[in-house]
Amino acid sequence: MTPVQTYGKIRVCGTQLCSASGKPVQLRGMSSHGTQWFAHCLTGRAMDALAYDWKASVVRVATYVRRGGYQADPKKFTDIVHKVIERASARGLYVVVDWHTTQPGDPNEDFSDAKRFFQEIAQRHKHRTNVIYEIANEPNHVSWSRIKSYAEKLIPVIRSHDPDSVILVPTPAWSTFSGSEHSDERTVVGNPVAAKNIMYTFHFYARAAPKVFMDILDRASSKVPVFVTEWGIASWTGYGSDIPKAQKWIDLMAEKNISWTNWSFSDNDREHSVFKKDTCGAGTFTRSDALTPNGAWIRERIRG
Repeated sequence: MTPVQTYGKIRVCGTQLCSASGKPVQLRGMSSHGTQWFAHCLTGRAMDALAYDWKASVVRVATYVRRGGYQADPKKFTDIVHKVIERASARGLYVVVDWHTTQPGDPNEDFSDAKRFFQEIAQRHKHRTNVIYEIANEPNHVSWSRIKSYAEKLIPVIRSHDPDSVILVPTPAWSTFSGSEHSDERTVVGNPVAAKNIMYTFHFYARAAPKVFMDILDRASSKVPVFVTEWGIASWTGYGSDIPKAQKWIDLMAEKNISWTNWSFSDNDREHSVFKKDTCGAGTFTRSDALTPNGAWIRERIRG
């Protein structure tokens, strides 16, 4: 059985992500890189590899708002998301639809585009049981009150079409529960978003993340539902892999039953990429020699 057949329409129960029957689940999978650069790594053959060889349960599709992404051609990049949802759905995978904000740090600045994008995605895919909405990627240098206001304006846009799917809300300071701006999870936990069936996102890069970040994730996930939608073995720069530290994060997420998607399902030339450079274009997704060392390691962690 596929993950979607096994778990059904997932939902939030307490601090956990749960199956339709109410059993806690941990989804494990991959995040794409920006689709303006790496859509060729999200083909049907790539989804075959992720679903059947890697045994993943979830894929995250990263639609950059700027940097040559959505704003450059809204129809093109919305259509890419539609295609990935269809390909992943055909293989029984869950899909995180990521509105990939980095700059500007305040997601409110692109609210009209976000509203249009999520209206189109939710309206077309409202009948599906496997779509998860990540309404912004990494707010930074902006207050939690501004992020919370954005979420409480955008969530009803999605809910008007899809009332039951899980929605992922970003946290301050590059989705670190304020850790990257010298605060902690109390910023969010003490003033939660007024909405149901939501989770909060956390991001980390193992080589660069200090232990205090792990402590924040540990504490926050005991108080609110958390989904780690982006993490890497190396530093955020893409270099300097640290497998022992990454394993400690894997262990914590397993212990706390925290779902995750690793960055990134691409053939970039940095260490985060799971495929060697130019592999996606050749379509050699299931060959062992197509994987980078980090790719081989992540594949085994996804397989369990």
